[in-house]
Amino acid sequence: MAQNINRASAASPGPASNFSGSVQVTMLVAANPETDCIVSSVTFEPKARTFWHTHPNGQLLVVTKGTGYYQEKGKPIQIIHEGDSVTIPPQVTHWHGANPSGQFTHIAINPNVSKGGAVIWLQAVTDVEYNKVH
Repeated sequence: MAQNINRASAASPGPASNFSGSVQVTMLVAANPETDCIVSSVTFEPKARTFWHTHPNGQLLVVTKGTGYYQEKGKPIQIIHEGDSVTIPPQVTHWHGANPSGQFTHIAINPNVSKGGAVIWLQAVTDVEYNKVH
């Protein structure tokens, strides 16, 4: 295997078809045959969040800044902090994003993308769902 140095892309807005609120996505590692994963840094402004979604091969989130929310369908919202990581099994419906008062950034690692892709987007997380922090 040849060594490869990847340069991060410029941040781009997260599409309104997948995110609510202001989100910036920086691609750190694009899909490639050597690692078969996608790695990105995602920054959420206060209250911004993903839509509900699943990952065919799971996902790993590593929180690098701030405090955010993570929720699996049918379970309570979990508060996640800088330094935390979340291992998301394949096909688990979930969302993640910022709390109401601060910016939140995580690294998202999507493995085995050649075996089913990285993400399947579903519907938006409603304000009622977002505000159910216990």
